[in-house]
Amino acid sequence: MSTKKKTEIIKKKAVDLGFNNCGISKARFLKEEENKFEEWLNKGYQGSMGYLNKNFDKRLDPRKLVHGSKSVISLTYNYYPPKKLVEKNNFIISKYAYGKDYHKIIKTKLRELFFYIKENIGNVEGRVFVDSAPVHERAWAKLSGLGWIGKNSLLINKKMGSYFFIAEIICDLELEYDSPVLDMCGKCTRCIDACPTEAITKSQVINAKKCISYLTIENKKNIPKELQKNMNGYIFGCDICQDVCPWNRFSKPHNEENFLPNQEIKKYRKKDWIELTEETFNIIFKGSAVKRTKYRGLKRNIKAYLD
Repeated sequence: MSTKKKTEIIKKKAVDLGFNNCGISKARFLKEEENKFEEWLNKGYQGSMGYLNKNFDKRLDPRKLVHGSKSVISLTYNYYPPKKLVEKNNFIISKYAYGKDYHKIIKTKLRELFFYIKENIGNVEGRVFVDSAPVHERAWAKLSGLGWIGKNSLLINKKMGSYFFIAEIICDLELEYDSPVLDMCGKCTRCIDACPTEAITKSQVINAKKCISYLTIENKKNIPKELQKNMNGYIFGCDICQDVCPWNRFSKPHNEENFLPNQEIKKYRKKDWIELTEETFNIIFKGSAVKRTKYRGLKRNIKAYLD
């Protein structure tokens, strides 16, 4: 079977499974990302995310992560909601966390795609990844032509904006490779201007220690007093730099039932969040990404806003 035919089979099945885009890159060492990533780490912009300091070589070279790999198949999966939760005079959670944890939902689809590849192409060795393991996801998605890296460091696609998850299959198949697309942010600085904590230090460089998403999820300490007043109501994640991005006017509602919020969360207002008990938290957010911050983390975030 030709590499062209193999590539067509993979991309068609990816769309059938609900992925919006599928692009493929040759597995290699990401030399162009090495200095940028090392400089970012040296500045301490990763905060307490110590895992980013580990497996430096594997993060830049998938062949060290998956032995014998030849291709990185990058995919995107839409999560832009059909309807936003009430945000006015309310606490806010990021749109990606409305429904069930995306890791499990997308990994199931990835495994199905990988099984299909094995059945229809032949014996293939590889692994699937969804925001896990030391994979430089946005760099590979960029190389695969799925979009460009915006000033807010997120991957932007001209047809669907940036409200999507990124996933990969790293495997030992030789395939046809895609090419990067042009950066189309131009002189726009809306994301930089809108960030209330000034976490975007310059084009494509984020100081995670100031980022609301980091502060409300990955950060395990108290939120610094000087940043609390700029949380803008967010208690889990943050969408500000995406909401103001002109390219997100092209975002279209997803059709993934698992990403829809449950009825209880739809009804929640400030009073409900403040009075939330651990027992109710465990019920409402069962199987949700919000569980990452744990009950005490969510209550800390609420308290930070009220202080």
